[in-house]
Amino acid sequence: MKRYFIHTFGCQMNVNDSLRMSEVLSQMSYAPTPVPDNADLIILNTCSIREKAEDKMLSALGRYKPVKASRGALIGVGGCVAQQEKDKLLKKVPYLDFVFGPDNIARLPDIINRVSAERERVVETAFVNSEEYVFPRADPETSRGKVTEFVTVMKGCDNVCSFCIVPHTRGREVSRAFPDVLVEVADLAKVGVREVTLIGQNVNSYAGGISFAQLLLRTAEVPGIERVRFTTSHPHDLSDELIEAFRIQPKITPHFHLPVQCGSDRILKMMRRDYTVEQYLERLAKLREARPGIAVTTDIIVGFPGETEEEFEMTMKLTEQVRYDNQFSFVYSPRPKTGAALREKDWGPVPHEVKIARLERLQKLQRRISGEITAALVGTEVEVMVEGHSRYDPTKRFGRTPENRTVNFDGDAPAGAFVTVKVERATPNQLAGTQVALLKPPTVEPLPVPVGETPFHAVAEA
Repeated sequence: MKRYFIHTFGCQMNVNDSLRMSEVLSQMSYAPTPVPDNADLIILNTCSIREKAEDKMLSALGRYKPVKASRGALIGVGGCVAQQEKDKLLKKVPYLDFVFGPDNIARLPDIINRVSAERERVVETAFVNSEEYVFPRADPETSRGKVTEFVTVMKGCDNVCSFCIVPHTRGREVSRAFPDVLVEVADLAKVGVREVTLIGQNVNSYAGGISFAQLLLRTAEVPGIERVRFTTSHPHDLSDELIEAFRIQPKITPHFHLPVQCGSDRILKMMRRDYTVEQYLERLAKLREARPGIAVTTDIIVGFPGETEEEFEMTMKLTEQVRYDNQFSFVYSPRPKTGAALREKDWGPVPHEVKIARLERLQKLQRRISGEITAALVGTEVEVMVEGHSRYDPTKRFGRTPENRTVNFDGDAPAGAFVTVKVERATPNQLAGTQVALLKPPTVEPLPVPVGETPFHAVAEA
């Protein structure tokens, strides 16, 4: 049996796509290997949201070149960089065998057969028309032994923010029919999954026959499902109906990732974000009123073209005002074909050293706020869904609170159980403590996972 290795970069959508790739490859009698040196097939599933991710991909390709030389392994690149660069990648990397876009995962058998049998280098990056696109159907057995899983409900994005390449690499929005989503969730629950995260590039614009709020509520009613999450959202789709869903259904977890991107209305307009800071805060206030204690996280871009020091200070002020549990902040990186990249010279590029200095200030502020939030939990008891061994200490257990806070703790509860943990220590990024009580046992007997290992075959990187 031949072996494959998938190196995954980027977001949850890419992680989910890698799982679908693994299912396709298993049907071709390939088996996963956690070590690329043993692979007969290496796939890099890529992200192009930032230039740094592309650089990491090219660096990884260089590391895998000796595997091709020694074993004759096939090497392919999928995902958003593949969609963006197409045949340019074959010219840039002469030992690369094939390139395929996110819409072409189902064509992997044909692509690999052409490369193997006909010794040709293949590029498959055509978008599938919205009317013809079929969402890959996940095999629930792939998820047996896991207690949390992603479920794709839509793909693509219609917003065309001036900094974002997603519409060029993932295409227009396509929503999955809600009965298909609910069947997949039910199948996952039968193999022991207790938490699902509904994912899409702009997930709360879902239009698969019912509203996104209704989809969340119906997902929460699936027997065996205890927690429902989703990502990623756009502020203009934070509707009153969605807020009400948080009010009435406790299984919808009290965590909302709501990207703001910047604290300046002028920059938001240049970013093609169709809200003001005031409107963002108004929606957020309604959400917090409906679900007291909800944890809010966000994305922020620092150093967008034309950003002044005063406008950066507006972002700092917004961070203080909202008190995000955490934020994912990055320096602006021009992406091909985007409006901001085309107009950067006109708007005024921000020097790189200024971007870095601003980012460090913002991240320092966020670490302080995150630390204050977690420190306030020391001495309290929190609910944790156990996911398995701690990656830092195999003698401890690991799980997350409903607010998506990481907890490492002393205890013996198996994966899939719900426990109460007394918090004894805290850092800005995680909590630590001791198991106090077992709230709910797993729904099925969890598969044993060797200490220090993980049931996932893919290696994910930001």
